Amino acid sequence: MSVYKFVELVGTSPTSWEDAARSVVAEAGRSLDELRIAEVVKQDLVVAKGKTTFRVRVNLSFKVLREEGEVIITEDDLPIISYDHF
Repeated sequence: MSVYKFVELVGTSPTSWEDAARSVVAEAGRSLDELRIAEVVKQDLVVAKGKTTFRVRVNLSFKVLREEGEVIITEDDLPIISYDHF
């Protein structure tokens, strides 16, 4: 069974949305293994002091890696916590 996680990241570039997206994936790849899908979910421009900055919001998925023999805790394994005493 494979498990994937999504993170939302923002990248910027002074030249294009494509470069902003590339920078997000490149930077994330430095610390995350098994990158799978990068989905640009929003694009915008920041205009300040006569300069334009391209921004992209990216949902990036990566495979969750386990060490050999490591056990993954499922939701069913978690205790039920009651807050009735508050």
